[in-house]
Amino acid sequence: MFTFIDENGLQVVLRFDEGPFEVEPRHVLALVKYEDKWLCTEHYTRGIEFPGGKQEEGETLMEAAIREVYEETQVKVKDARWFAYYVVYDEIPFCKAVFTASVDQIEEFVGEYETLARYWLTEEELLSHPNLSFYMRDDGMKKMLQEVKTHERRW
Repeated sequence: MFTFIDENGLQVVLRFDEGPFEVEPRHVLALVKYEDKWLCTEHYTRGIEFPGGKQEEGETLMEAAIREVYEETQVKVKDARWFAYYVVYDEIPFCKAVFTASVDQIEEFVGEYETLARYWLTEEELLSHPNLSFYMRDDGMKKMLQEVKTHERRW
């Protein structure tokens, strides 16, 4: 477990074990790497971030992650696996289930929904991009990138 305070002054807990958690995940985040670059989106207000979103009615968290990646980036993924929980203790706490996945197919980007652009960023570019979403700048994202290196053989 990794705990820190985010830019908004909120406590965030990052867990890499799948055990029961007091906050049920309803949001997803996907870490997708292809040819040593991370798949990112540019949200029209938040900036550069990993693809993700909310779980829809009747959908598993994994299905939500796969759908969100495609809707936001037009990239089809395979081999999706649960990776972590990212819990923000706001007035109403919320939890994101974090998944890793491999690229299956890359389609032409059309920029629907809330996404302005699709980016493939090296780790260095990801850590230093001037337009990162606030959550991409936090200690939890750095910790996730550090932890995911142990799983990189999948890419």
